[in-house]
Amino acid sequence: MKLLFDQNLSHRLVGLLEDLFPNSIHVRQIGLHEADDLTIWNHAKGHDLVIVTQDSDYADWNKIRGVPPRIVWLRCGNASVDEIHAKLRAAAERILLISAEQEEVEIVEIW
Repeated sequence: MKLLFDQNLSHRLVGLLEDLFPNSIHVRQIGLHEADDLTIWNHAKGHDLVIVTQDSDYADWNKIRGVPPRIVWLRCGNASVDEIHAKLRAAAERILLISAEQEEVEIVEIW
């Protein structure tokens, strides 16, 4: 499973989580750092990426439009890169359920 980190998150998370989520990317790596949310949504959908974001719009769209893409929604407010890294690492098993075919997980919320 590959994650796509939204522009509201640090690009450093890609490297910090490489061992758990190899080949993940940040929107700035693919020229989408200034793209609107719908463009990012469509890119994730077309490339089988899980969006990691602090933005509620993606979770709302997920409810209306369905999946893919699946969403990891960080609801912890403004936090440091280290705090977000720790939260994502602690939630890795729940995040990996997104890719399990037998599971119907569409959104993982992390507080």
